[in-house]
Amino acid sequence: MSRWKYPLMLLGGIGISNVGGWVYLIALNLIILNETGSPLAIALLYILGPIATICSNAWAGSLIDRVNTRRLMMGLDVFRALCIAIIPFLPSLIYVYILAFIINMGSAIFQPTSMVYMTKLIPEKDRQRFNALRNFINSCGSLIGPTIAGVLFWMGTPYTAIHVNAVALFFSAFIIMMLPNVDSRLKETEGQRLTWDMIKNDFWVVFNFSKDYTYVTKIYLLFSGTTIFMTAIDSLEAAFAKGVLSLSDPIYGFLLSVFGAGFIIGSIINSVFSRQLTVNLLIGFGTIFTSIGYIALYSSNGFFSAAPSVFLIGFAVTFANTGYLTFYQNHVPVKMMGRFGSFFSVIEAGFIIALTVLVGLAAELTSIRLVGLIGSFAFFLLGLMALKAVSGAKRKEYFKKGAASLNS
Repeated sequence: MSRWKYPLMLLGGIGISNVGGWVYLIALNLIILNETGSPLAIALLYILGPIATICSNAWAGSLIDRVNTRRLMMGLDVFRALCIAIIPFLPSLIYVYILAFIINMGSAIFQPTSMVYMTKLIPEKDRQRFNALRNFINSCGSLIGPTIAGVLFWMGTPYTAIHVNAVALFFSAFIIMMLPNVDSRLKETEGQRLTWDMIKNDFWVVFNFSKDYTYVTKIYLLFSGTTIFMTAIDSLEAAFAKGVLSLSDPIYGFLLSVFGAGFIIGSIINSVFSRQLTVNLLIGFGTIFTSIGYIALYSSNGFFSAAPSVFLIGFAVTFANTGYLTFYQNHVPVKMMGRFGSFFSVIEAGFIIALTVLVGLAAELTSIRLVGLIGSFAFFLLGLMALKAVSGAKRKEYFKKGAASLNS
């Protein structure tokens, strides 16, 4: 248990931040909806995330790989907490959008920073179990967060929930402060000034690594493709459930709980059997069964046929996430992980925006079910590519080699 002391503390900080993030998102949705009554205004809020990623992560990787990641995570938590605490006092919605964009930029930088810190903190043999537990914490947050938000709305207003999230981020920063420093050998790079030439040179470092290690890049692109497809197809989920399946708000909420149950059960199985489940198995079958879940969902005709589908999506995606994240941590050098993840996240965000808009327009012009099925079958083809990419004796040996040579 001694070696799990700090990983469990880190998971606690992630859990608090995740719950607070759900409270913040729901509260901000309600604030904007109450002010405007416009679904378009809400949609704009969701597009801010990937736009912020494009604006921040093109240069953030060069910063992440040259600074103390623990201090950067603490600073980002405190900065986001202060920005969120200011929201209730802003005079108009335009300022809310601007501040939400800045907060999203902070979150976009925090994600690759935390990934670098986790990789340095967690020994390679424990990463698969840690990633499974992280999925479990995130799934619990997706269930607990909305519940806490509802209680806070009942006790006060959405602005009360906003302030609670600010406190949660301050508490997360406090937990990170108690974690060990894993960047003691970065003194020679911490004083470097971030310049355009540095960012260009870092781009070529990532490009050359991607060219030299094409298989690592291929698996990471499959991971990005999974994220892109799920985000785009999920954008139709609420409209499909309410408009096509004619589910009431309480029944739709219960359907989301079924998804959460699948996520939690899958995460528990991943963490308990982490020694028996190989990374290539998690990636291949996790991706393909997630896509099958989407095909089944958009083929359903009511709650009782949709419920097993969303359960399968939640269950299978935990395997895919755990596999992809473990592979990424084990095969991308930790000394350039910030730059690698940040540069590719910019491309990923661009595709998320484009495909989500395309899916939304297609559903508007044709039918939600048809577009959902086409997107799901395209996702299934990606799953077949993932299964093929990780299959075979040669690939299995590659997955067993781990990161010793790359992360040195």
